[in-house]
Amino acid sequence: MRAIGGLWHWRHNPLRRATDLAEAWTALVALLLIVLAAPLIGVLVGDAAQRELQQAVRAQHEMRHLVTATVVKKLARSPLEPNPESASPRDTRSRVRADWTGPDGTRQHGTVMASLKSPHPGDHFTLWTDGQGRITARPLDTVTATTHAVLAGFAATVLSAALAESGRRLILGRMVRRRYARWDQAWERAGPDWGRTGTGS
Repeated sequence: MRAIGGLWHWRHNPLRRATDLAEAWTALVALLLIVLAAPLIGVLVGDAAQRELQQAVRAQHEMRHLVTATVVKKLARSPLEPNPESASPRDTRSRVRADWTGPDGTRQHGTVMASLKSPHPGDHFTLWTDGQGRITARPLDTVTATTHAVLAGFAATVLSAALAESGRRLILGRMVRRRYARWDQAWERAGPDWGRTGTGS
C-alpha cells in the first residue's frame, strides 16, 4: 500500500524528482510480484511436483512388492540399533537371518531388519522387495508425496518473494548511492562560495 501511496503522493508534486517516482514504481512492481507472481509460481511448482511425485508413487508401487519372510535365526544386536527397552514402537526392529520368496518365485536368504521385538525361529514378518526378491525401501505413499509437493510449492513462493524483495532493495540501494553521489558533486561545486554569497568577496 505504501508503494501505491508513494506513486499517488509524487504524482503532481512540484518537488518530485525522477528518482522519487522510480523508487515508487520499483516498490509497486515488487509488491505485485510478491502478492501475485510469487503465489502463482508456488502453485505451478507445487502442481508440477505433485504430478511427478504421484507418478513416482505409482511406479514404486508397481515395482515394489510386500512379501512374507520367515525368521531363521535372531542375530546379536548392533551397537547402532536402538535399545529395545527404551525404543518407541516404531523403532522395535531386530536383526535376523530370514528366508523369503520373491515375486518372481526365487528363494532368497539374508540378514534383514525384522519388525519384531523378540523374534524367534519360524516367526513371520513382512518386508518390501523388488521384482527379483531383493530387499528395497518401502514405496512412497500418496500422503507423503502430497506433503512434499505442498512444501515445494511453499518454498518456491517464499523464494520468489525473497528474490523480488532483494531485487527491490538492490535497485533502491543503487538509486540512493547515485543520489548521494550527485549531492556530493553539488556540494563540491557550491563549497568554495558557501557562506559568502552576496558579501562582495
